[in-house]
Amino acid sequence: MTEAVPPEGCHALILAPHGRDAALAARMLAQAGVASRTCPSLAALGEALGDDTAFVVLTEEAARDGDLGPIVRWQGAQASWSDLPWIVLTARGGSGAELNPGAARLSEALGNVTFVERPFHPTTFTSVARTALNGRLRQFEARARLDALRQSEERLRLALTAGHLASWELDLASRDLVCSDSCKALYGRAADAPFDYGELLAGVPEGDRARVAAALENSAETGEDYVVEHRVVWPDGSERWIESRARVLRDEAKGTTSLVGVASDVTDRKTAEDNLRRLNESLEDRVAERTAELKRAHDSVLEEIAQREHAEQQLRQAQKMETIGQLTGGVAHDFNNLLMAVLGNLDLLRRRLDGDEKTLRLIEGAIQGAERGAILTQRLLAFARRQDLKVEPTDLVALVSGMRPLLEKSVGPGIGLRVELAEQLPPALVDANQVELALLNLVVNARDAMPEGGTVTLELDSAAPPASAEFESAAPEAGYLRLSVRDTGHGMDAETLERAIEPFFSTKKPGKGTGLGLSMIHGLAVQLKGTLRLTSEPGRGTRAELWLPATVLGARAAGPAAAPEDAEASPRATVLVVDDDPLVAMSTVDMLEDLGHAVIEASSGTKALGLLQDGRVVDLLVTDYAMPGMTGTQLAKAARRLLPGLPILLTTGFADLPEGDELGLPRLNKPYQQEQLAAEIAKLLARRPAAVAGNS
Repeated sequence: MTEAVPPEGCHALILAPHGRDAALAARMLAQAGVASRTCPSLAALGEALGDDTAFVVLTEEAARDGDLGPIVRWQGAQASWSDLPWIVLTARGGSGAELNPGAARLSEALGNVTFVERPFHPTTFTSVARTALNGRLRQFEARARLDALRQSEERLRLALTAGHLASWELDLASRDLVCSDSCKALYGRAADAPFDYGELLAGVPEGDRARVAAALENSAETGEDYVVEHRVVWPDGSERWIESRARVLRDEAKGTTSLVGVASDVTDRKTAEDNLRRLNESLEDRVAERTAELKRAHDSVLEEIAQREHAEQQLRQAQKMETIGQLTGGVAHDFNNLLMAVLGNLDLLRRRLDGDEKTLRLIEGAIQGAERGAILTQRLLAFARRQDLKVEPTDLVALVSGMRPLLEKSVGPGIGLRVELAEQLPPALVDANQVELALLNLVVNARDAMPEGGTVTLELDSAAPPASAEFESAAPEAGYLRLSVRDTGHGMDAETLERAIEPFFSTKKPGKGTGLGLSMIHGLAVQLKGTLRLTSEPGRGTRAELWLPATVLGARAAGPAAAPEDAEASPRATVLVVDDDPLVAMSTVDMLEDLGHAVIEASSGTKALGLLQDGRVVDLLVTDYAMPGMTGTQLAKAARRLLPGLPILLTTGFADLPEGDELGLPRLNKPYQQEQLAAEIAKLLARRPAAVAGNS
């Protein structure tokens, strides 16, 4: 049996004013894990009594010398669940009624009394105390259950009242009916009026009485729910409609079977149904007169609904895009800061190694991986901020060829990748990064359409546009390039194909989307003055064609960015570096010190401004943009007020930050390497005003 544990606040009371009885009792109770409180007098004991009292330890002589009246009155006023245990310590042989009439008086006055004769063994006292405590804990449990029962009954009463329901119970054998006052009211009877099952049936009209009796017998025989609607005639002659619902309840202990249910007044509903039926009987005569009017109203409503749905759809799209953009932008910005620290430290480490080709090769591999991560974060930021497209002539053959390793990894094992690129194609006038992102998304969609394996085919050629509304506008002089992604998957039916480019429409399971749907690819193609065409049949795969405008501009197609040339040696300068990310700040400081500059570091715009206000001489300010409290542009404005010609370089991990705001500050995107940082510093120091240069 599990030992009872007193609840918080539960304690025993001790009244033993003579000798060491109180101290001994308190110590033994403490050893038994029972909190206790010692009272100095019988009056104090009476005041200390309460519902949280576990039991009382009382010496016989203490009760004999005082007035038990307040205690007896408290005993009599206890709640029904409460019967406070008393442990009375008596002298040897002092508990019998014949030898000790006072003990008998205490037993009668206090009720739940256990006598312990002194002297006693501590084990005896501890056992009696635990027995009293366990009994009191069971009383507390009974109190909790009574409270829960009262609350449950109150909730049921409120629910019935809120639902305009009346409760009733009928013994199926004796036909004894027990119902609430609200149930009597449904039959037009007063709350204090006698009401039995016979009177209930007497109030039901003859036409409904047989149906009520049949439903009752069916429930009694089959145990099915009792559901019936019937009329009832009140004593004043008025007629109402009542709906009764009940369920069969079998009490095995009592050997009874009852129907327990609720009833409600449905007169208003039945009246409405009768009115509607009468209205329908005459409706046919009026339909012909109002057909034209209803049709116009119907068309108008449909148009309004369509407009509203379109507006709601646009709003949902905007909200989803904003939420996704905020989340993606924040994650990519933080990732850029991490890549900044990784790239900067790897770059410095590469410069300081000499002759260890294996280590240099490992570092180069790590740098290339970090740079690919930086490219990925820039694409995420572009998606999050929806930047203006950077359209320029682009060699799509080189673009697709360069993406082939990434695409092969994306399709994974079990799926083949075929690439068929035409030769001698003109450049396409596109945003290369966005086209890469669109192509990757199309390939991933093709992969997901082939869960059991297959082949993805990439094709790039020059094609004449078909005659369709998509190409009604004037075609570019150089025609179109067609970038196709074809799979051998399960395909789409006509209905799915028609909705495929709708925003956020997907046939994939939840959590399987890529985040860049066909609607965005279609939007990109249209913005580039091209289009996205989809063809598919169930069981025969899907073909997605991205039509992009070609160009005959003399400019050559954009290729890989040239490696930055070594910056001209810039004069040694004192640089104030401000960044709230300690890893980024440490990397930037190391780069600058490696270039020979003196560096002052600050972790916030406020601290940096304080250094300038204190007269610290600096030749250049390098500050992060996104910092808590004061952004980089706010710091730049304040610094320019102190030092009007101070060169300032703004670093940021965001893709859509305005170029220095109205100050026209140069910007260096994170993550950057030492050569890029050195080149920007050299430009700024070369352009700084003479007055500022003279301060260093």
